[in-house]
Amino acid sequence: MLRLVLALVAGLAGAAQAETAIVAGGCFWCVESDFEKVKGVSEVVSGYSGGAMKNPTYKNHEGHYEAVEITYDPGVISYGELIAKFLRSVDVLDAGGQFCDRGDAYRTAIFVQGAAQRKAAEAAVAEAEAVLGQKIVTPVLNAGRFWIAEDYHQDYYKGTDIILTRAGPKKQSNAYTFYRKSCGRDARVRELWGAQALSH
Repeated sequence: MLRLVLALVAGLAGAAQAETAIVAGGCFWCVESDFEKVKGVSEVVSGYSGGAMKNPTYKNHEGHYEAVEITYDPGVISYGELIAKFLRSVDVLDAGGQFCDRGDAYRTAIFVQGAAQRKAAEAAVAEAEAVLGQKIVTPVLNAGRFWIAEDYHQDYYKGTDIILTRAGPKKQSNAYTFYRKSCGRDARVRELWGAQALSH
C-alpha cells in the first residue's frame, strides 16, 4: 500500500503544471473555437487585453484587443508549438484587423509573460516568416492584465439560443458558423498557410 501511495505522489510531482498563453486573433469567439480543439489545451477564455482601460466591456474596450487566455499542459504541447499553431490560425499579414472585423480591437498579437515566452514567441514568428517568405505583422508584446469577457461570450460557438441574424433567426451555434464562413476566415487562412493551416 505504501508503495502505491509513493508511486501516486511521485506521478503527481512529475506531472506538468498548467500554464497560460494570451493571444489576440481577431474575433475571440473564433480563436476560442479553434484552440479548444487543440490537444493539451484544457480551457480557453475570451476577454480583453493590451489596453489601459480598467474593467473593459464588449461595448467599451477602447485600447484593448479582443484576446483569449489559453490554459494548456506543457507536457503535451509546448508554448512554442501553441504559438506556431496560433500564427497558422490567423492572417499574419493583415495589420488592420482580421477578415471582416476591422479596427484595432481585432488586430493580432502575442502577449508574452516573461523572457522564456518571449524567446519562444519570437522564434515561432521568425520560423513562420521563413515559411511564408514575408514579414509577419503580428507583434510580440508584454502581457498586461487579461480581463475576462462577459459570460455570454464564453463558448459562444456552442450556444443554443435563437438569435436574429442578417440571414434570419438562427440557433446561436449556426449563426456563429454562418458568420465565420461569411467573413472568409478559414478560406483566407487556408490560402495563406495551405496544409499548415490550423484546421477548423
